[in-house]
Amino acid sequence: MTELEKMNDQALQEYYLELVRHYEKFQAQKLKLNMSRGIPGPDQLDLAAGLLDCINQTNYKAADGTDCRNYGGVDGLPEAKELFAQLLEAKPAEVIIGGNSSLNLMNDLIVRAMLHGLPGSETPWVKQPQVKFLCPSPGYDRHFAICEHLGIELIPINYQHDGPDMAQVEQLVAADASIKGIWCVPKHSNPTGITYSDAVVKRLAAMPAKAPDFRIFWDNAYVVHHLTDNPPRILNMLEECKQAGQPDRVFVFTSTSKVSLAGAGIAALAASEANINWFRKHLSIQTIGPDKLNQLRHVRFFKDLAGIEAHMRRQAAIIKPKFDLAIAIMEAELGGKNLASWSKPQGGYFISVNTLPGCAKKIVAKTAAAGVVLTPAGATFPYGKDPKDNNIRLAPTFPPLAELKQAMELFTLCIQLTSVEQELEKRDLRQ
Repeated sequence: MTELEKMNDQALQEYYLELVRHYEKFQAQKLKLNMSRGIPGPDQLDLAAGLLDCINQTNYKAADGTDCRNYGGVDGLPEAKELFAQLLEAKPAEVIIGGNSSLNLMNDLIVRAMLHGLPGSETPWVKQPQVKFLCPSPGYDRHFAICEHLGIELIPINYQHDGPDMAQVEQLVAADASIKGIWCVPKHSNPTGITYSDAVVKRLAAMPAKAPDFRIFWDNAYVVHHLTDNPPRILNMLEECKQAGQPDRVFVFTSTSKVSLAGAGIAALAASEANINWFRKHLSIQTIGPDKLNQLRHVRFFKDLAGIEAHMRRQAAIIKPKFDLAIAIMEAELGGKNLASWSKPQGGYFISVNTLPGCAKKIVAKTAAAGVVLTPAGATFPYGKDPKDNNIRLAPTFPPLAELKQAMELFTLCIQLTSVEQELEKRDLRQ
């Protein structure tokens, strides 16, 4: 039972009027704040300022003498592949270095599967009657958008405390050859913050699949994005697939977009050598070579995995207080009222908030009307349709603390105001 349900009609109406007065004060401030996406703040980007001058007109050659200003090296500099192999617990031969966006790698890979098929495909996906992807939800809206854009059917999968509902996943994948993949953000998941358990990883790697070209799209975007000194560990999916006799089952993605410079990072793909050879063949048609200067400067700036981890500890010192503030305000304003629940992530970029059913869209709209833009309600579900209309993704990294405080105070007010309005409607008291 919510706190509101315990109030008598008069107390509820008086509380409503108090909240409305408070909301009108926010509207009078004419705020213009945006928390719609997980964007690094300027102070985080400043930490990587050394990337801008770690190469110059005289030191633009790679370790093997490659002139990084010129064409060539379609799958990346050897030292860049070595760095990302450390990050992804892979062999350098299992890694390809891309441009500045892992999302670009994911999109290109699925387009190639549509046009040409994957290793193991009987025909290109586009020539098959139907192609489907499993989408653990709430999840990453841009994953879903890739599939929707290409006409791939999205199947929502429920989340458990330790990852997707594996009984649901296993049943679907074993029975339907049109299911070609599953989207996974396995560590500090977007937006729930969940890290997949050992049991989930092993079951994903070993489960029978009716489609011979079924793939796990393992977006390890937050592999080093920790907010604690003792982050959760996760099994190596590449190795688990090999041990399960399914070496080609997984594509692993990551990037430095939220590590170095968001618009000028580098992305990487790790997979079995068979998958890598397939990808390289198609990549060589698309490009004569990547931006090797950017790869070189990342290697020189970070040097190795220890360098990346030290850099991310400095980032955590900046963003952890923002997560702490956002959670503290929700606990102070909403704690014990049973109007909402929220994640307390150990890493990543988001806080997942669940409101009362039927309230999320109204809360987001009300917050926007008072000057704070949030991720659209429903965006974390396939086709933008949250069946309960109760999930909201918060992105606290970009605003300065003072602005974040304002935004969170408004957000928690809108949760209470919308919840009261719903209770008034239930009692037929809303005028």
